Amino acid sequence: MIDPDRDLTLQRVIRAPLDRVWDAWTTPSLLQRWWTPAPTLTRVDRLEVQPGGGFVTRMSEDGHEYVPHTDSIFLLVEPHRRLVFTNAVDSGWHPAAPAPVAMTAEVLLTEREEGTDYRVIVRHGDPAERRRHEQLGFFDGWGSVTAALAEVAEGEAA
Repeated sequence: MIDPDRDLTLQRVIRAPLDRVWDAWTTPSLLQRWWTPAPTLTRVDRLEVQPGGGFVTRMSEDGHEYVPHTDSIFLLVEPHRRLVFTNAVDSGWHPAAPAPVAMTAEVLLTEREEGTDYRVIVRHGDPAERRRHEQLGFFDGWGSVTAALAEVAEGEAA
């Protein structure tokens, strides 16, 4: 269920088989190609795609100095169907106060004739956090990385 006061959503069809989209999410060498908006570079430090597994990335503007980007855990993994992760708990299982906002993201994949229906629901603790995330550019940021994900998955499918 979506709470429009606290949740942000993004949906698109990726013209690639579901397996390719799943692989782009769960293979470090593929994830690093799309996880941060270009021209920022991503380094995947941990990608333990299992409940309780760490999801840790760093980002770099120059390819030399990498700074923390994501430090979260997977809450739920349903292979080729659903991923849920949160940055409200860090990869060491400590409560976190992540910047710019705490969130739980649910990624839903559904196979369609034309490719993969890709849907993301980003849940926030309260309406103010949701508004803050939207004002910080949620749709531009998550939209651009979703387009990059599609490019990687569609390219891998060719």
